[in-house]
Amino acid sequence: MFKILVIDDDTVIRELLRRTLKKQGYEVSVASNGEEGIRQAEELHPALIICDWIMPRLTGIEVCRHIKANPELSTTQFFLLTSLGSVADRVKGLDAGADDFISKPLEMNELYARVRAGLRLYQLSQDLQTQKQLLEAELAEAADYVRSLLPEPLTQPVQIDARFVPSRQLGGDCFDYCWLDPDYLAVYLMDTSGHGLKAALPSISVLNLLRSQTLANVDYHQPSQVLKALNTTFQMTYQNDKYFTIWYGVYHRTTRRLVYASAGHPPAILLSETSEDNLKIQQLKTPGMPVGMFLEANYSDAECDVQQLSNLYVFSDGVYEIHQPNGGILGLDAFVKLLADHYHTAEGSLDTILNIIKGINSNNPFDDDFSLLKVQFQD
Repeated sequence: MFKILVIDDDTVIRELLRRTLKKQGYEVSVASNGEEGIRQAEELHPALIICDWIMPRLTGIEVCRHIKANPELSTTQFFLLTSLGSVADRVKGLDAGADDFISKPLEMNELYARVRAGLRLYQLSQDLQTQKQLLEAELAEAADYVRSLLPEPLTQPVQIDARFVPSRQLGGDCFDYCWLDPDYLAVYLMDTSGHGLKAALPSISVLNLLRSQTLANVDYHQPSQVLKALNTTFQMTYQNDKYFTIWYGVYHRTTRRLVYASAGHPPAILLSETSEDNLKIQQLKTPGMPVGMFLEANYSDAECDVQQLSNLYVFSDGVYEIHQPNGGILGLDAFVKLLADHYHTAEGSLDTILNIIKGINSNNPFDDDFSLLKVQFQD
């Protein structure tokens, strides 16, 4: 049974609406002023509120604004009962959040029809709200599953830590790091286009394929070979039009050489302390289209020396495409500066970086997955 709340300071109108709507099979409550109406609305969560426009103390417009500002009453239909008929008045009511109007003097057949229409919209909103909650629950489960697949931190002989914060819609981020053999460490991070399960599932497929090392005729010590094989296997024409970016690097601990290749992915950042007051910043990126876009795409390797006490950061674009309260976006350069500013301090942990980003993020949760790896090359 639908709940209807009538708010009107006129006893006659209030009682007339209560009796006639009750005869229609609705559960009707009444309030004689705006303050009492707001209290009852917050307690009863009615499907529909019929409120007189002109009342002492709180007007119907003010009650409407208060109701519509309450997230718990977001699906409640709000009708203004009024003898005002000008376009300007109607516009004022709609701007306040009113869903419909009932004219005075009351015409019962019109009243019943408008109430039925309002309750249909309420039921539709409830159904949509339920579907949204179910979808969010499914995405939360999927995010937990992706999180369960991610590797545990490494401590020796290379220290690796990571932070993964999925967006509300769940993006396509996934990453891994593992020893190919006692001397070679592979590190990679990918980001599939789009959001939701359609983005997460391809990332999981790539992760499992790389972990099992079942790509045919591929030397996993050569990043460009890995990317070429992935591009052949995951063409977007056969993958629901999904493509992904990836950064893939292999570190040789004996020679301290890092070989890497990227496919449309943001550069990894290597910070190296060349002297007590000098920090070298390298952006590690190679040319290459995202995996899955073009079958004929080519990928190339690059390499660099890794000095002692260097830090390597690998991440997705979700860590720096952050909308700020001023309307701007943080951007890659500002994010790199953030990493560099905290290199020498005890506050350079990933938790600190994450908390700083959360503090300047105007959209909570993140619009895209936040994935950040930190590789510390020890003595």
